[in-house]
Amino acid sequence: MRSAIYYMLRDLGVTKLVTLSVGQRAMTHLAEDEFDIVLLGHNGRESTTGIQLLEEARYRGYMRPTTGWIFMTSDASQEVILHVIDSRPDELLTKPFSREELRRRLVHLIRRKRLLRGIDEALERDDQDAVLTACDRIDRDSPVYDEAQLIRARTLIKMGHSREALQMLERKYWETPDKEVGASLAEALMTLERHEEADATLQQLIETYPLFIQAYDLLARVQETQGDLVQATGTLHEATQKSPLGVPRQMELGRVATQSSEYDIAKSAFKRSITLGKHSCYRSPDPFLRLANISRLQMKTADKESVVELHNEIESALKDAEASFPGDSALKVKTALLRNQMYQAMDDEESALKAMKEAEARNMALEQPLNLQQESHQLGYDSIPVLQPIKVANVKESQGKQRDPEMSAKINRLGIKHYVSGKRSQAIRYFGMATEYDPSNVSAFLNLAQLFLESSRDEPEKRDERLRMVDRYLKLTERMQLPADAEKRRAQLEFYREEPADALPAGSLGVLLY
Repeated sequence: MRSAIYYMLRDLGVTKLVTLSVGQRAMTHLAEDEFDIVLLGHNGRESTTGIQLLEEARYRGYMRPTTGWIFMTSDASQEVILHVIDSRPDELLTKPFSREELRRRLVHLIRRKRLLRGIDEALERDDQDAVLTACDRIDRDSPVYDEAQLIRARTLIKMGHSREALQMLERKYWETPDKEVGASLAEALMTLERHEEADATLQQLIETYPLFIQAYDLLARVQETQGDLVQATGTLHEATQKSPLGVPRQMELGRVATQSSEYDIAKSAFKRSITLGKHSCYRSPDPFLRLANISRLQMKTADKESVVELHNEIESALKDAEASFPGDSALKVKTALLRNQMYQAMDDEESALKAMKEAEARNMALEQPLNLQQESHQLGYDSIPVLQPIKVANVKESQGKQRDPEMSAKINRLGIKHYVSGKRSQAIRYFGMATEYDPSNVSAFLNLAQLFLESSRDEPEKRDERLRMVDRYLKLTERMQLPADAEKRRAQLEFYREEPADALPAGSLGVLLY
């Protein structure tokens, strides 16, 4: 087939040709040499497939904007085609094809690339101002005018000028509802925090283009931002049913499903990621660790017999990770941390302490030691996240650090909205973000204290941990100058803190501060 295409190209007048089998040698050429056009074939029976090479070329940045990519495949199944589209080649050509069909695609691609040359060169340099200038040079009657305007809008969003991009995209989308324009419109709305409008736009896109997988990815992000983790899980699950071959999407499904306690879906997604990752540039120990963590989370509500079974599942996943990545020293630190968390869930303090000492010893041997507390939180995210320690910066400490009190106040209000909707875990997440944008936002700190106090009352098995968080946030506010309403709120929370958690009144322990 490669020989046949070679002679087709020679017959069409193409003389500068390099022919290679799909493999590492081809990847080396793509990294080191410049090509006008790459025609990439796919054979699912080969040890390295065309899809894998395409995916890795995109992942490593070898798909330069100035190069045209044509992907050729005889497998026109939905899962293959949608997976190819994820890597965004310029053309997709199904085999067998005629000399005339090849000529037509080449002529179209060459003309398009010549017209977009200035834009593509600026994109390749990552010169965003030059991209905008080159887009403005494209005449309105040019056949690539609409594409240039879409590139311009995406660049504006990337530069933080989403309002300007939105005006352009809204006008264009309502003239002709193109799916790529619609996706960029939704992205602009998301960056402007107009989530309900972004949601509506994406829902309409999916209804019109049910195989437009990018719209599902964006919709899941919107739903998660709004605190609708169950809906986000459902959206990603539907996307992976339609397009199951992408590791990043399977990993994202596993992450969101874990946070929404959809453990069966999460386990399936991480297992699929492990299988798909064997020959992928996305191969990593992460899905093994995530799989082990789900079993750890399930221990919290399991009976004694099930705990033993879950313990075996965790050990199996961690041993598989270490066997698959034997030279990864940092992985051995992470597996020890997960074992520490597992033994804590089993109330085996002696084994938990032993695992933590092993993690510390292995960590000290690393060239660049990990932040063990941060790694523990990232490995074992819970339904209510344990936030990283937050320092209240004094004047000297805050100099040179970027703050955004306005954004902090806005995020604090979003947290209140989620709390009122009954989404306590999402509210905690937003209040934590608010303190990161402004470490002097006393309202966010007191709101966190209240929510963890309520959580200590409602979740006896986590009471000590939650009360420590309450004490921490109240202590942090001691060093702040509090307005009268905040001082009153703090005194009320301190009064509640002195009471036994079981004796606290049901429901909300007060009005959250704006």
